[in-house]
Amino acid sequence: MAASLVFRLHDRGPELVREVLLERGWEEYDEGEREEEDWNLYWRGSAFRTSEYHNLLPWQRLNHHPKTIGITRKDCLARNLRRMKAALGSSLYDFSPTVFILPNDYTRFLAEYNKLRLVRGPYWICKPVDLSRGRGIFIFEDIRDLAYDCSVIVQRYISNPLLISGYKFDLRIYVCVKSFHPLTVYIHQEGLVRFSTEKYNLSSLHNLYAHLTNTSINKFGPFYRTDKGKVGQGCKWTMSKFRHFLHSLDINELLLWQRISNIVTLTLLTIAPSVPSCPNCVELFGFDILIDAKFKPWLLEVNYSPALTLDCQADITVKKGLIGDLIDLMNYTAIDGLRERAYQKHRYKQPCFNTNHASHISIPVISQLKEPKLQRKRRGSKAQQTQTLPLLKPLRQSEKTNKRQSRRHADYQRHLPPVELDNIYAVRGRVINTPKTHTDQTLNLILGPHSRTNVSAVNRQTRPALASNLTHNRSLHVSEVTNHDNTETEAEISGEADASSSIPDTQQRRLGLRRSAVAWKLPNIYSGSQRPVRIPVEENTALNGQHIPPLRVGDFIRTFPFNRATLKASQHKLDVTAIIQELHKLTGQLALGRLDKTKRRREEEVKKNTEGEDDFDSLLWGPKDPPLLIELIENRQKIKE
Repeated sequence: MAASLVFRLHDRGPELVREVLLERGWEEYDEGEREEEDWNLYWRGSAFRTSEYHNLLPWQRLNHHPKTIGITRKDCLARNLRRMKAALGSSLYDFSPTVFILPNDYTRFLAEYNKLRLVRGPYWICKPVDLSRGRGIFIFEDIRDLAYDCSVIVQRYISNPLLISGYKFDLRIYVCVKSFHPLTVYIHQEGLVRFSTEKYNLSSLHNLYAHLTNTSINKFGPFYRTDKGKVGQGCKWTMSKFRHFLHSLDINELLLWQRISNIVTLTLLTIAPSVPSCPNCVELFGFDILIDAKFKPWLLEVNYSPALTLDCQADITVKKGLIGDLIDLMNYTAIDGLRERAYQKHRYKQPCFNTNHASHISIPVISQLKEPKLQRKRRGSKAQQTQTLPLLKPLRQSEKTNKRQSRRHADYQRHLPPVELDNIYAVRGRVINTPKTHTDQTLNLILGPHSRTNVSAVNRQTRPALASNLTHNRSLHVSEVTNHDNTETEAEISGEADASSSIPDTQQRRLGLRRSAVAWKLPNIYSGSQRPVRIPVEENTALNGQHIPPLRVGDFIRTFPFNRATLKASQHKLDVTAIIQELHKLTGQLALGRLDKTKRRREEEVKKNTEGEDDFDSLLWGPKDPPLLIELIENRQKIKE
């Protein structure tokens, strides 16, 4: 009988994760009965410490990537989107309302406020940067009503939202980033539609039940259990019900879904180059999208640890399947259940955490790596002097000392290959230069009819040097996760360590490490053959051995990479310009029903297939039965002709 997988929950939650894993035959980690490293999945609502990333073993997974604060905290998201607007053109990143970070941007906000007030008085919404679930939010028209006692953002309020039976709503889109290097993104087919519980009315800006869609607020509203026209009782729909509603409208549904997918990709591109590589991590984000009366989607915020509480039937329908599919996406295999027993046969390991791909980051150096407890037990008294190596040594030590310690422990340093990266990054070093051949009219279709973009290289934001006084397991402490939508783990981040505050440089310390012929190898990151998934997908390889992630795992649809060009552009150094050009091209084809040089491309693909390369297929996220992109575009072309 196969050994059970073990999960570990921080601060006793969330309960839904425990329920799903127990139903699948997992066992819960008991600190009193198990070794410290005897677990397969560690789930927590707050950030992990840096040491927890560096101590990862091949059979272990974490539910957060390091350094994602750049999109999950409201002020950081605003800064990153502003930076991308400056680099790539303001119209490309026009899916976020005009925003100011106060008090720093107060002068700029005042100038914008006075300019717009001369034409017509716009509405503004004020949000604390480090609070979630609608706390501290208010809407105002007159600047005299603006009052705050902490760092806030002030955004243009979207005053013309699409309404259903007179009620405002937004979409909670669940996005899983399987990897940042190479960038691999899945969006779940099921999501939530969250309604306000009172009819939308601009004459009552102080009525939060009419203007906010947060369930944590509306479930206490006086009309929560009242029947509200098409909305019904409560304040949530499933995404399936929303699709049925869209069918009754005369709009291009496919283009709407693709534009929402574009928002997800473009937002992730703002931080992807700076996130360290950690193949044993996944991240579930909650993207909040509002659709206006002209069917333009807007990004409201990105939630870190989206809430997994079950308040209604819609929650049960969506979230239980979501967690099950997320576990399948982690592709555990039978050997992962062996944990230490399998590891006993191997002498070397290396960290599953890699900072090779973090761009423009000043990071401290690991002076020593922790020797595993199990390995120390096996070695016994013969290697007594190496039994208690510290995890991290202070950085302030002489070069001579570093060299002496490196020679002393050369044979015992961690060196496990991280998740078959040799195959995943087989073609690193190749730069794909995509010619700029698209007209502004085609490029502007990516997010809306008025988009115009100067496609240029992204000026990545440099980060200040980090403090050099990192010792042992201690990390710097800051308030990191702001859109922390998990209502169960309210251990608010004030006491949690910041995973992005100090990232040791494993690249420098890996010099001199040698891989053993019997080194432990984690199964292929995209393989799921030994663990059943709800919709099994064959793994494809293309582009000289590069791995193509599965089209679909359960209801998770792969939205990036979506073709060969984006697969190439996401290898080694992320080519943002090439990715954006491909997004323009795809969105233009969906909007116009045009496929440039279709016959030539198909002939080239047939030729490649005859040489042993598989075709690169992708699905369009959003529709009930997601079609293949290539077939969809060809069908639209035939209809047009």
